[in-house]
Amino acid sequence: MRWPRWVALGTFLLVLMLVAGSSWLLVAYRTGPHTLRNFIALAAIGTAIAALGLAVTRRQPANPVGAILGWIGAIAVFLTARDVYYNAVAHDPGRLPLDSRVVAWLEETGWWLLAAVAFLLLYFPTGHLVSRRWRPVPPALLVLGALQNVPLSGALGVVSEVAFFGFLALCLTAVVPAVIRYRGSTGTVRAQLKWLLLAGLAAVVYPLVCLAEILVTGRSGIVATVFGIVTLVSLPASVAVAMLRHDLYDVDRVLADTVSYSIVMVVLLGTYAVAAVSLGLVLGRDSAVVAAAATAVCALILAPLRSRLQRAVDRRLYPPRRAALLAIEDLQRRIHTEQAQPEDLESALRGALRDPALRVGLLIPGASGFVDAAGDPVAEPRLVPVLLGGEQIGVLASEATPPAVLKAVAAAAASLVEVTRLRAELAGALREVAASRARLVQAGDEERRRLERDLHDGAQQRLVALGMALRLAQRHLDDGTVDVNGLLDQGVAELGTAVAELRQIAHGLRPTSLDDGLHAALSAITQSLPIPVRLQIPADLPEELATTAYFVAAEAVTNAAKYANATAIVVRVARSADVMRVRIEDDGCGGAVPRPGSGLSGLLDRVAAVGGALELRSPAGRGTTVEAVLPCES
Repeated sequence: MRWPRWVALGTFLLVLMLVAGSSWLLVAYRTGPHTLRNFIALAAIGTAIAALGLAVTRRQPANPVGAILGWIGAIAVFLTARDVYYNAVAHDPGRLPLDSRVVAWLEETGWWLLAAVAFLLLYFPTGHLVSRRWRPVPPALLVLGALQNVPLSGALGVVSEVAFFGFLALCLTAVVPAVIRYRGSTGTVRAQLKWLLLAGLAAVVYPLVCLAEILVTGRSGIVATVFGIVTLVSLPASVAVAMLRHDLYDVDRVLADTVSYSIVMVVLLGTYAVAAVSLGLVLGRDSAVVAAAATAVCALILAPLRSRLQRAVDRRLYPPRRAALLAIEDLQRRIHTEQAQPEDLESALRGALRDPALRVGLLIPGASGFVDAAGDPVAEPRLVPVLLGGEQIGVLASEATPPAVLKAVAAAAASLVEVTRLRAELAGALREVAASRARLVQAGDEERRRLERDLHDGAQQRLVALGMALRLAQRHLDDGTVDVNGLLDQGVAELGTAVAELRQIAHGLRPTSLDDGLHAALSAITQSLPIPVRLQIPADLPEELATTAYFVAAEAVTNAAKYANATAIVVRVARSADVMRVRIEDDGCGGAVPRPGSGLSGLLDRVAAVGGALELRSPAGRGTTVEAVLPCES
């Protein structure tokens, strides 16, 4: 069903034709500045309303709400065009036709604006009636509107009167479906109906604004006029926002503030009126003291009333925000009494906001993105930042809770999020220290077993054989039965082999090439690689960190040569007053990950053992950077 879209488009074109025709009349007959001002204001409002209706039908082509908005805009433009035509006829009688029967009919056309509002209440926001029993209402509205719009006389006048009162009754009854729909709705539909309720509040507040201006200035003037225009625009504007962007603002917050300010204004007007009348009886009505005293009384009452009233209205009309703030206060109290932990913030907010999918994400150094207190990633489509001191420390993530509520909760929960973040960071660091310690112990055990095996299978066997040969030579030194010189030569050879094997074992603990400096040690490794390696290493490096720097650079260079398909490698070592930085960069394929038991994982433990930190950046297709920061004394 696409007819609402075509109706809205036709209505918009009709509005443009009415505006063009009325503009021609204004120019041709010069009807006066007052008529011109009224036409410009109402034509602009009506055209904007019709355009909003067209925008709604473009978003929801099968929903008649957009066409009804266009109807409202067209009626507003038609009414101002009617007044322009009347003024043109009055300015130059006889040139334009105007039959009395047509005038009588035109005078009743304003009631169709009320009919359009009734249709809007019947179909908003889903585009369907609330139930089948309401199906007779729309055609009855049209029939009764047409009957009361036709001027009848005599006995038929009774029919017109009955149609008029029936028409008004049906228009007022159209509020009932909106109430029924609101009570049975949730989520988006309820939020859209709240926007409609906001427009109704504007209509209720309008008489109060007029009364306020009359009490203060003695007459209704520019303030009432401006607010009247706002009230006229509020209905189509609220409907358009509800249909196009119902989550643009927090409608609960807007409703709560509107009700609060309306009540404050009523109390303020009542107080001012009572004080002015009471003091006027004593000091005289025209006394300046009366106005000043009445204003002072209002100020004294308004100061404590505003905050208390806001809290009371929030409890009734804005429960999510208040419930969340109370939950945060309760959690803070229980934390102080050691009955809860800061990590309970997420569950407390879920219960208060009735949003089981709400997530509290923490920005922890070293983590890729936001994670919760358990370390699981938080990557919802709607994220509201949590700021502390102007810096982001986390996020609140939810699709069900309005963003405005999340922003208010984020501001109130910032300190708890920071404590949770620091505790999670500390817990992660402790877990990493424990895991690193376990890996170091395991690596030490494996290294000790390797040394035992190498010593047992190599140098130890040779030294045992050497001892046995020397003992044999000692026993047969005088009898000449054994070739002592041969045994001694064999022993010397075995001793040389054992020394060489011991040196090889010791080389795995600390390379002997480091005796000539880190640059020389790394040059010995890189000379045999098929990839050019550029070394930028200063000479004055601390001896106690040279071994760690050597193994970091050697492991990174070797991995780049074997697995990264790199064409160039750069090794940079720089020392400042407190730290030494070892940075290895290649232009390979990237994607390196420190898996358990790998060389990179071992480097993490080796660097952590000397109090340093190792960072690996290896985006896919953009090379790999390994940087170790090693603390050193100045």
